[in-house]
Amino acid sequence: MDPSNSSTGNDSDPQPTAPPDEPRPHGRRWAMDTRPLRHPAYRRLWSSTAVTAVGSQLTAVAVPKQIYDITGSSAWVGYASLAGLLPLVVFALWGGAVADSMDRRKLMLITNAGIAVTSLLFWIQAFVGLDSVATLMVLLALQQAFFGLNSPARSAAVARLVPEEELAAANALGSTVMQTGLVTGPLLAGTLIPVIGLAELYLIDAFALCVALWAVVRLPALPPSPAASRKAGPREVLAGFRYIALHKVLLMSFLADIVAMVFGMPRALFPQLAAETYAPYGEGLALGLMFAAIPVGAVVGGLFSGTFSRARWHGWMVIGAVVAWGLAITGFGLSTSLWVAVAFLVAAGIADMVSSVFRVAILLSAATDEMRGRMQGVFTVVVVGGPRLADLLHGTTASALGTRTAVAGGGLLVVAVTLAVTAAMPALRRYRV
Repeated sequence: MDPSNSSTGNDSDPQPTAPPDEPRPHGRRWAMDTRPLRHPAYRRLWSSTAVTAVGSQLTAVAVPKQIYDITGSSAWVGYASLAGLLPLVVFALWGGAVADSMDRRKLMLITNAGIAVTSLLFWIQAFVGLDSVATLMVLLALQQAFFGLNSPARSAAVARLVPEEELAAANALGSTVMQTGLVTGPLLAGTLIPVIGLAELYLIDAFALCVALWAVVRLPALPPSPAASRKAGPREVLAGFRYIALHKVLLMSFLADIVAMVFGMPRALFPQLAAETYAPYGEGLALGLMFAAIPVGAVVGGLFSGTFSRARWHGWMVIGAVVAWGLAITGFGLSTSLWVAVAFLVAAGIADMVSSVFRVAILLSAATDEMRGRMQGVFTVVVVGGPRLADLLHGTTASALGTRTAVAGGGLLVVAVTLAVTAAMPALRRYRV
C-alpha cells in the first residue's frame, strides 16, 4: 500500500504504540477485538463515545415525545425530523472540510461544547414549561448542525490514534457501543420518564456530554496534515467529491452502502407488517421486536468482532456483508412467523455491522489524511440520507405491490445490484490492507 495513505504516515501525528500482538487462546479468537484500547488516546475517545451513546438517545426520545405532548400530532414529529435533517447534511459536508483544515481535537472540543449547551437549553425550555414547538425545532436544528460538524472530525481522528491494521477493530468497538446505545437508550428513557420526568432526560444528556468533553480535552493535538488546505469553503467541499470520483474504491464503498440502505432497509413497513402480517403475535410486541432486532444484531456482531476484524481483504468483507444483508432482508420479507422474521433481522444487523466496520476502515486507510474529514462528512450524509430514501421507496412500492413483495424484492435487488456493480468495477474486490 502507498505509504502516503498510511494512518501513521504524518510526522505530526501522535504515534500510537502498543506491545506486539501475542497469540491468543483459540477460544478467544472469536471474541471482541480489543487491541485498539491499548492505545490511551483511542481509549479516551472510545470512552467518551460509550458515555454519550446512551445519553444522546435520551434526547432522541425526549424531543419527539415533547413535541407530540404539545401538539398531539405525529405530523409535527415528522416535521421536526426534517428540520434537523437539512442542518445535519449541510454541516456534515462542511464539517468534513473543516476537519481537514484545523486541529481535529480543537474542533471536537468546540462542537462537543456546543451540543452540551444545546442539551442544557433543551432542559431549560422543558423545565420552565415553554411548550413551544418552534423553539424545539430551532434547538433541534442547532443540535444537528453541531453534530454534523463533530462527526467527521471524531471519525477521522481514529486513524491518527491507532495503527492501520487495527482500524477495523477500532471501528467495531465504536460501532458496538453506539448500537448498544440505540438499544438501551430508548428503553432507559421509557423507564425514566414516569419516574423523574421528561425534562431531566435532557439534563442527563448534558452531563454525559460534559464527561465526554473532559475525555476529548485529554486527547493529544491532532493538527491538519501539512498538505491540507487551510480553507474550508465550497471549493474544498467539492474537492472531496472529486477525490471520491477519482478513487474508485472509495466510490464503491459509498455505493455499496447506498445500495444496501435504499433498496434493503424496510423500516417504513414495520408498522404495517406489525398490524397485518404479525398481528396474531400482538401488534405492539411485533413492532418493538422488529425495530430492536437490527441494532441487537449489530451489537452481537460487535461482541464477536474477533472473527472478522483481522481480515485483510476489506473489499471482499464489504461485498460479502452487503450480499448477506440482502439475503437476510429477503428472508425477512418471506417470513410469516414473527420469530423467524426477527431472526433474519438480527442476521441483517450482524451483516450491517461487518459492512460498516470495513467501509469506515477503507475510508480511513485508502484516503490521505488531508481528505479523511471530507470522506467522513460524505459518509455521515450517506448513512443519514440512505434510510430516508428507503422509507420513500418502500412505502410507495408496498402500496403498489404489497409489503412482502416490496421487502423481499428489495433484498434480492440488493444482492443483484451489488454483484453486478462489483463485477463491472473491480476496485472494491481488489482492495486489501
